[in-house]
Amino acid sequence: MQALLYPISTEKAINMIEKNNIIGYIVDMRSTKSDIKKEFEGIFKVKVAKVATARSMRNTKKAFITLASGYKASDIALKLKLV
Repeated sequence: MQALLYPISTEKAINMIEKNNIIGYIVDMRSTKSDIKKEFEGIFKVKVAKVATARSMRNTKKAFITLASGYKASDIALKLKLV
């Protein structure tokens, strides 16, 4: 199962990257926080401090991934071409 589907690229999500070191992702509905953390760390070779999830009204699941200190969300955003 692939947990991460695609990054969130709204203006609010970009502000979260710059100010809070948090990256937003749309994820599979069946994925757990530990699945998301393992896949994200494996793909981007970073340490994740925290994963928060929320279900939207449009039947999607969002994950807000906080990176550990020493890692920058803006570097990952550049790789994903969000910024």
